Amino acid sequence: MTDSTSLEGRAALITGAGMGIGRAVAELLAEAGAFVGLHCHHSVDGANEALAAIQQRGGGGVVLQADLCDAAQATRMVDRFVDTAGRLDILVNNAGSPIERRKIEDCPLELWRQIIDTNLTSAFVVTQRAIPHLKRSGHGAIVNNLSLSVQTGGANGAGAYAAAKGGLQVLTRTLARELAPDVRANAIMPGVIETRHHEVFSSPERMEQYRRETPLGRNGTADEVAEAVRFLVSDAARFINGAVLDINGGRFLR
Repeated sequence: MTDSTSLEGRAALITGAGMGIGRAVAELLAEAGAFVGLHCHHSVDGANEALAAIQQRGGGGVVLQADLCDAAQATRMVDRFVDTAGRLDILVNNAGSPIERRKIEDCPLELWRQIIDTNLTSAFVVTQRAIPHLKRSGHGAIVNNLSLSVQTGGANGAGAYAAAKGGLQVLTRTLARELAPDVRANAIMPGVIETRHHEVFSSPERMEQYRRETPLGRNGTADEVAEAVRFLVSDAARFINGAVLDINGGRFLR
């Protein structure tokens, strides 16, 4: 029986792949057979370590450093990957950050714009450049990484971040309509995942509270999110388009 989750012969570009969810996604897609592009901005060491691990297991890939808030760098990053891989079948828009927690009434316009650019505009620019290649693929798939803050409204000063991720959710739906049947576009909405993101933005006490509040009794892992991404970009999900997959242990129920 053919493995419908195999990505053999495909090329996948993952933004924000130097750590956390992005790194786990890159390593798992490579394990499934894809040649991977590990984009990073500041986490160059992490991206290089991930690539070394991928190559040690017989996989292939390339590290691509770029500031995705700079449109010229973002478009060149896509071009470099296609030049190296020879194709582009899968795009995972994972890069993003709350940057700084501020209530809306205290959020300077400059910070608002930085958060929107980091979490929404960058994905727009990368996706726009990738679309022609994805259309030619025959297996074109996009996965956008959202946030549970879309549902909560951005607690503890994450309102601007929630607004950006909410925009990314709507962009996912737009892409699902505009690019079908050539390219599928879906999104994941992780809950609380044990990554460096929460080490920076959530206290240990807060993380323990999240564990208690989650019906499955724990927070998630980056590998568990990666498994969901692998499914969505594979032929096993060939009739799934415009969907949002919750990965939160039951913390939020639609």
